[in-house]
Amino acid sequence: MNKIYLTFLSAFILLFMPDWSQAQEAQNESIDQIVAVVNDHIILKSEVDQQVQQYMLQMQQQQNQRIPFGEDMWYAVLQNIVDRNIMLDQAKRDSVEISNQQVDQQINQRIQQTIQQVGSEQALEQQMGKSIVQIRADLRENYREQMIVQRLQQQKRNEIQITRPEVKAYFENIPQDSLPTIPEQVSLSQIVITPPPLEDARQQALERARQLRDSLINHGKTIEELARKYSDGPSASDGGKLPLMSLDELVSEYSAAASALAPGEISKVVESSFGFHVIRLNKRVGDQIDTNHILITIDEESYDDQAAINRLKALKDSIQTNEDVSFADVAREHSEDPNTAPLGGRLLNPQTGERLLALEQLDPALYRIVLLLENEGDISEPRSFQLGQNNNSKRAFRIVRLNKHVEEHVANFEQDYNRIKAVALQQKQQRMIESWIADLRDEMYVEYKIHIPENYRNMNL
Repeated sequence: MNKIYLTFLSAFILLFMPDWSQAQEAQNESIDQIVAVVNDHIILKSEVDQQVQQYMLQMQQQQNQRIPFGEDMWYAVLQNIVDRNIMLDQAKRDSVEISNQQVDQQINQRIQQTIQQVGSEQALEQQMGKSIVQIRADLRENYREQMIVQRLQQQKRNEIQITRPEVKAYFENIPQDSLPTIPEQVSLSQIVITPPPLEDARQQALERARQLRDSLINHGKTIEELARKYSDGPSASDGGKLPLMSLDELVSEYSAAASALAPGEISKVVESSFGFHVIRLNKRVGDQIDTNHILITIDEESYDDQAAINRLKALKDSIQTNEDVSFADVAREHSEDPNTAPLGGRLLNPQTGERLLALEQLDPALYRIVLLLENEGDISEPRSFQLGQNNNSKRAFRIVRLNKHVEEHVANFEQDYNRIKAVALQQKQQRMIESWIADLRDEMYVEYKIHIPENYRNMNL
C-alpha cells in the first residue's frame, strides 16, 4: 500500500466526531497505554485508535463502502505516526519551517471549501458544534505538522533526478503484453476575449461602487456591514473578508491597488475583470495581503458579446492571412486568460503539466470544439465558455487551435517518453524516500512498547 499521512480531509473528519472523541478521552483515562516512543515523543494507543477511525471513515467516504478493520491497518497507522514524528524531528534538524500565515491560508481555504459544501458558515458551525474561530484553532497544529512533513519530503524529492538510460531501463522491464494503451490525445492553444460591458451598465455599477465608498469614508459605515448587504462577491457573507493571500493569487488590478494601501486604508474604486471593488487593506506580510472588499458586478446580460466575437474573428483572420503572425504571439499579446496567455495560449494538463491532453477527459465545451477541427493547425470559430471556476467564473469567448493530434496507440518509448519518464521518476522517488525514512529510523531513537510481529514492521498505509 502507498504511504499516506493524515490528510486535510482526515482533520475535518476528526472535527465531525466530537461525541466519539470525548467518549474515547474518558475511556482512555483508565485504559490508555504507551505503544511507542520516538526520541522525546510518546505515542499512545488512543492516538492510533483514533487515526484508524479517521482512516476508515475517510476511505468509506471516498469509496462509498464500509472498510473493515484489520490488524494490518492498525499496525500501519502506528508506523505512519512513528514515521511522522521521525520526519518532524528531521525537519527541525534541517530548519524546515512553515509560517503561521501559510498554515492559516491552508486552513482558510479548506474551511471555505467546506462552507461551500454545507451551504453557509452558520451551517458549518452547527454541524461542528463549535465556532469558526475554534475550528481554526483545533486544526492549526495538525495542519502545521502535515505541511512541515510535506515540505521536507518535497525537498527530498526535488533532489532525486532520473536519466534517460534509467527511463529506458524502466520501460524495457515492462512486459510487452502489459504496455498500456495511450488514449487519443490532442495539444491545444486558445485565445480568450471577455465581452466588454455595455457602457450604461458599466456606468451604473461604477456609480454604485462610488456611493458605497462614500458611505465608508464620509458616513461612518463599516466595510463588513456594506459587504454583507451589497457585495456581489462570494465572500459577502463573511463581510467581504479575503484572508492572507499571495499577490499573484489575486487579479492584478486588485493586488496592485491593495498593496499600495496602508493598513486600515480604503482604496478608490478599482475596476477588474470581475467588476468594481472597494478594498480595505488589513495587513501585509511579505507578498501576502489580508483584505476586505465590496464587489459590484455588472449584470451578465449587460455585456457586449458580439464585440468579443468580432474581435476574435479579426484575430483569427490576421493569423490565417499573415505568415508573420503566429497564434502563440497573438495569444501572448491579446488573450485575456491569465493562465494560458503567457504560454502562447497553450492548454496544459493541470495535474501533470503535460501538453498532450486526453480527448476523453476534455470538458464538454472544449470537446465539442475539438471534434470540428480536422487537421493540425485548424482554428475554431469563436465559442462561449466559462472562464475561471465556481463563484469566480465569468462568461468569455475563445478560438481554439489544434496543434497536434495523436491517435490511440500502445505506449512506445519515443512517442511517450515524457509520460514514461514521469512514472519512472515517481517510482524512483518513492523508493528513495522509503529508503531515506528507513535510514532515519535507524538513526533516531525508536522503541516499541508492545510486541509487533515481524511481518508488520515498517509497513505503511
